[in-house]
Amino acid sequence: MLDYRLYKGRGSEYIVLLHGIGGNSNIFYKQLKPFLKKYNILAINLPGHGNSPDIDSYKDRFSFDMVVSEIVKTLDHLSIRKAHFVGISLGTIIVHHLLQKEPGRVRSAVLGGAITRLNFFGKSLIKLAWLIKDFLPFIWLYRILALILMPKNNHKDSRRFFIQEAYKMKRANFLAWYPLAGDVEATYSQVQENSQDVPKLYISGAEDHMFVRELEEDLNGDESSELVILAECGHVCNIEKADEFNELSLDFMDTYKTKKANIS
Repeated sequence: MLDYRLYKGRGSEYIVLLHGIGGNSNIFYKQLKPFLKKYNILAINLPGHGNSPDIDSYKDRFSFDMVVSEIVKTLDHLSIRKAHFVGISLGTIIVHHLLQKEPGRVRSAVLGGAITRLNFFGKSLIKLAWLIKDFLPFIWLYRILALILMPKNNHKDSRRFFIQEAYKMKRANFLAWYPLAGDVEATYSQVQENSQDVPKLYISGAEDHMFVRELEEDLNGDESSELVILAECGHVCNIEKADEFNELSLDFMDTYKTKKANIS
């Protein structure tokens, strides 16, 4: 089962937090205090991160299906039938796959720095990184990728934090996620079709140059989704613009919770 931290807050509903690659649940340190004023929190460490199992310990082929299955097992272990999900970067890919496979487990979804597909530059970067992976320490590779993804001076705090947390990750676990890059587009392909009843809030930075244009195109016509673009903000918007991210997220989840209460 996956490593997790459970925080008891106010209220009966849960928020499940899913982090980005190389990070861990610590990336939500600016969300804990405000979120706990209204919700309980389940912060999950994805496979190969934190104290979750190493990826090579799984007998089956590592895949997004497996990751979603492990998350569902964790929810079942804690008797959490349905929850709000907040994902960042890789965490949004996992939430998208969950919305395709188990939409009934998601009360609402907040997706920060969301990734629906890789553009040509992103695909080329992944291929290049794979080619040179045997010639560089993985943390050097991670530093290069972090700098490309978060290049500006106002991105430095989130960039530094992710690199700091990546030092805690094993090289084999980091590289095991790479082959899944080719499956990213498939994780979003049926989200609109399979989860029309699940409200989704996308929060991205205007400077998230790798992903925001494709996100805007893919959300066009999706009536179950809202998109907010934060000015002067890069990929990791929950750190760079924490106050705005927290306010938008809580207002969104509270509205949905209120609607559900009124219906019942």
